[in-house]
Amino acid sequence: MPPRRPFGFRRWLALGLAALVALVAAASFVWRDDIMQAALDPKEPFQTYRPPPAPDYARPAAWALKPGAGQAGVAADVFFVSPTTYDGGRDWNAPIDDASADRFFRRTIAPNYVGPFVRAGRIFAPRYRQASLYTLLTLREDARDARRFAYADVVAAFRWYRDHDNGGRPFVLAGVEQGGTLAARLLAEEIAPDPALRARLAAAYLVDTVIPDSPTPVPPCVRPAQTGCVAAWAGVVDGDLQRVQDLKDRSLVWGEDGQLVNLQGRTPLCFNPILGAVTDTPAPARLHLGAANATGLEWGARPAFLTRQVRARCERGILRLSQPRSASLRRAGSWAERKKVPGYNLFYADLEADAEARVAAWQAQAPVIAPPPPLIRAKAGDPGQVHGRPG
Repeated sequence: MPPRRPFGFRRWLALGLAALVALVAAASFVWRDDIMQAALDPKEPFQTYRPPPAPDYARPAAWALKPGAGQAGVAADVFFVSPTTYDGGRDWNAPIDDASADRFFRRTIAPNYVGPFVRAGRIFAPRYRQASLYTLLTLREDARDARRFAYADVVAAFRWYRDHDNGGRPFVLAGVEQGGTLAARLLAEEIAPDPALRARLAAAYLVDTVIPDSPTPVPPCVRPAQTGCVAAWAGVVDGDLQRVQDLKDRSLVWGEDGQLVNLQGRTPLCFNPILGAVTDTPAPARLHLGAANATGLEWGARPAFLTRQVRARCERGILRLSQPRSASLRRAGSWAERKKVPGYNLFYADLEADAEARVAAWQAQAPVIAPPPPLIRAKAGDPGQVHGRPG
């Protein structure tokens, strides 16, 4: 019969194992970002990667949102480019039919970020082979390649919309996070150089997006109800010093030949949604029209607004925000969800009112087209009139 170990030995062994478990848990917490990022890394060079099939924008399945027949009388359109909804892991770029990404769009993105623009016009939101969440967490060249690749789908979708759906109507361009960066290139390369498109642009909203404050492809929105302008901002809650540093050091913007490059010391454009203008003037919370946590809300339902939640000021190109008063306006969810745009919109009501005002201002200043001359019925045998109009 083997000798029995003393009780003290078992006790110290248990304490040692507990300490080891605690150490591993602590290490996992400290390096959790690295661990999770490594799990999302496709571990294949983008150059040898075979992307998912391209969307066909002639088919309804290529659109996350598109207007129904009942919206034919709406005066304007909204072309919306979605933020990141796809975590990744195997792919650099998302298949457009990924079920998890689609659920996140419908449950979180559509009610919180598309919702503010519903009153401004008909919604056109393409599905596109977006770059995965991993590409936003690293500055690797492979990740930049994946983000550049996503732009090809966005521009294809916009051209389809322009040629088949727009019909000469005024439109709003809106993009959030990754979608905002892609929309910024769309604005610079497709809309600004085209006089007809530029004339129909009511406004461009680049939410949670960094672009340089100079030069901009169209003028910045420096006053409410200005049209044909761009409103871009990236917000930081007071005290989040790491986020400020990341925006300055890790934000990528479009350079020459469609390359994604660092800001290189340039100041970002900063639009204050509370004031409806690019300005350094502080906006007190009493002017805040309302935030909303609309996650899970049925599409088309207008959420209840939480007013006077934040004050905001632009400081060196960053929108500095006070901590929201409501607990429903705090980040929550899994690690991946916390890395994406939050499941609420701090400026829902402000954006809704701003977009409506700019569309209304565009319509008020649009040229009036003279009506055609009245029909005159031709008399039988009169050769000077054809099809009932004067010859």
